[in-house]
Amino acid sequence: MIDAAQMDHLASLARLELTPDEREAMTRDLVRVLGYFEQLREVNTDGVEEMQRPVTLVNVLRDDVPGQAFPASVIEALAPETQDGFIRVPRTVEAD
Repeated sequence: MIDAAQMDHLASLARLELTPDEREAMTRDLVRVLGYFEQLREVNTDGVEEMQRPVTLVNVLRDDVPGQAFPASVIEALAPETQDGFIRVPRTVEAD
């Protein structure tokens, strides 16, 4: 069972500011979730091999093969603004 002090501690760890009604609702929900884990603990898993995923994942990415690059003139023509052969972008960090 989760008491009020534990729920307050969990809320502070999660950086949540809960109203009393929200805290009650969260406590009820958390008790229900923990109850499901208790049910799972009672399941007989003798002879069941551990696994990380229910299906075997296979890497379906293509090989990284270099292709033909665009000429710099094409890139510069597509860029909204260039300077000395570089693409100019708006400043995102202010200097001190």
